[in-house]
Amino acid sequence: MDGTVIAGNNRRTSALYICMNPQSKFRYILIALLACVLGIMTSVAQENSSAYNWLNITSSSRIYGLGGLNISLVDDDVQVVDQNPALLGGEMSGQIALNYMRYIGGSNLAGVRYAHSAGDRGAWAATVQYFGYGSMKEALPDGTVVGTFSPKDVAFGASYSHDITGNLRGGIALKMLYSGYADYTAFALATDLGINYYDPDRDLSVSAVIANLGGQIKRFHEAYDRLPFDIRLGISKSFGTFPVRFSVTAWNLTKWKLPYMQAGDGTAGSQPVIKDKFMSNLFRHLVFGADLISSPNFYLGIGYNYKMRTDMATYSRNFLSGWSLTGGFKGRTFAVGAAFAQPHTGATTFMLNLSLSLNDLLNR
Repeated sequence: MDGTVIAGNNRRTSALYICMNPQSKFRYILIALLACVLGIMTSVAQENSSAYNWLNITSSSRIYGLGGLNISLVDDDVQVVDQNPALLGGEMSGQIALNYMRYIGGSNLAGVRYAHSAGDRGAWAATVQYFGYGSMKEALPDGTVVGTFSPKDVAFGASYSHDITGNLRGGIALKMLYSGYADYTAFALATDLGINYYDPDRDLSVSAVIANLGGQIKRFHEAYDRLPFDIRLGISKSFGTFPVRFSVTAWNLTKWKLPYMQAGDGTAGSQPVIKDKFMSNLFRHLVFGADLISSPNFYLGIGYNYKMRTDMATYSRNFLSGWSLTGGFKGRTFAVGAAFAQPHTGATTFMLNLSLSLNDLLNR
């Protein structure tokens, strides 16, 4: 990173990309594709349920600590492209990143991501993510236990991004999904489409993402499971010399109502209450984050996810529910980041990221 406001040595600021050919065919292809997909998905936005919700768990400790969802954070860390392929860029060329998270209920998440430039205007990345859910008992329909099994999900991904103008970048990510639960397996394909506008002079980043567009190729049993298709909008902005960048991400935009069940007060005869008011629905669509950017070598961040907090609206919820923390250090050739959250008293989650710049390491 070269400054405290511009996150990363972002090549979008160079004259080459500001003076790009305005007749770039890629721009018109991407705009047409996004318009087409938006038109199609608007007609099917009222979905009732979905599977593969593990796709919404980020592999970036920084994003996890900023509320678990962020599509507008511009940085030279390859892990931030996890939820928006338009954040991928040539400035990440040669980076390899490892991630691990101890998740709820003894689940574990681990993966690796690598990025490389593609010509003067593009970049590509490849990733593998593994989700393991520990050991479970395997039983027959009559309840007879016949052994144990280890359910798992694996995602193989490839991403490509292209600088459309000096401030505008588009990207696409393709994901092949494998799930294995005892004797049952399933395959699915998913696509993320993203676009990002970044103004380094104002440290303003605005993004839009169509996430998890696709479906199952091989089903578990009889019925096909839906992917958690979503449309997301995000903005990140710092103000003047104040060394804090604020982010707001809107998600679940394919449906307005997101009611939740509020548990009773614990007294005799108290009943759960369904919360479905305007402000409750509004804030369950929003994720808030703030990160300290006073130094190019370290960062601290905090996030608040109201949906997470209300989803945990039981007697085991605590003050930390919905809140998350992150911090990290960046050197010339390596970076390390960590995040912490406690959705409820019985679920403490911790994520660790480690990235290396192979180009800088080999050129030392």
